[in-house]
Amino acid sequence: MQDPNAPQMPPEAGEDTTHFGFTQVEKERKAGLVQGVFTRVASRYDLMNDFMSARMHRLWKDAMIDWLAPRKGSHLLDIAGGTGDITFRYLQRLGGMGEATVCDLTHGMLMEGRRRAQERGIRAPISWICGDAMHLPFPDKSFDYVTIAFGLRNVTEPEAALREAHRVLRPGGRFMCLEFSKVKVPVADKLYDLYSFNVIPQIGQIVANDRDSYQYLVESIRRFPSQENLGAMMQGAGFSRVDWRNMAGGVVALHSGWRI
Repeated sequence: MQDPNAPQMPPEAGEDTTHFGFTQVEKERKAGLVQGVFTRVASRYDLMNDFMSARMHRLWKDAMIDWLAPRKGSHLLDIAGGTGDITFRYLQRLGGMGEATVCDLTHGMLMEGRRRAQERGIRAPISWICGDAMHLPFPDKSFDYVTIAFGLRNVTEPEAALREAHRVLRPGGRFMCLEFSKVKVPVADKLYDLYSFNVIPQIGQIVANDRDSYQYLVESIRRFPSQENLGAMMQGAGFSRVDWRNMAGGVVALHSGWRI
């Protein structure tokens, strides 16, 4: 049932190359290509999320904050969270009695997040920082929580980003990753492939006038590690008590780990 016209995944990347969707590129080029994608889609990013997930992404993000269970007075770092979706939920959960830092590679996404914060009248302290998840511009042990939602798959070296997330967490701090994952329900995985490769890029063309960016996003989802492999990567980065929960049959997985 897989779309016969869907691009085929290339062989595993070499030492100096990585994947941009199903295309092999030099590692040094990927960050710029990702920036290009998110610069183009920034103004329609959250609208497209609604269309692509039938608004389910809102429930998944709510579930992330539910499991995080942040305490008042804490400081969150949200990586690749430019439009503010996770940060706004975190601050709302704390009644504004917390602090948040958003770090995103793409200036356009941060600008969209600032605009949305002003539009919503959010007065709690939010720092908007342009930075690379693989080289976070923060001192060791700076944050109580670190989150990344639908962003890790866009990082050139996810293992480096996980190590950085661990580095900037305070002892006793928690990391959570919300990401598209591997569907665990037989037959549903094939249907999901059909939807992803045939419908999502078409929605991108209609809503955002940008089919190519959403073709990349679909391909990046397919390339992302399984729940088990991501859990192992987190353990390799130093996280303890690693666990995960599947949502929508594994379309999305929420991973949790602690710095001890």
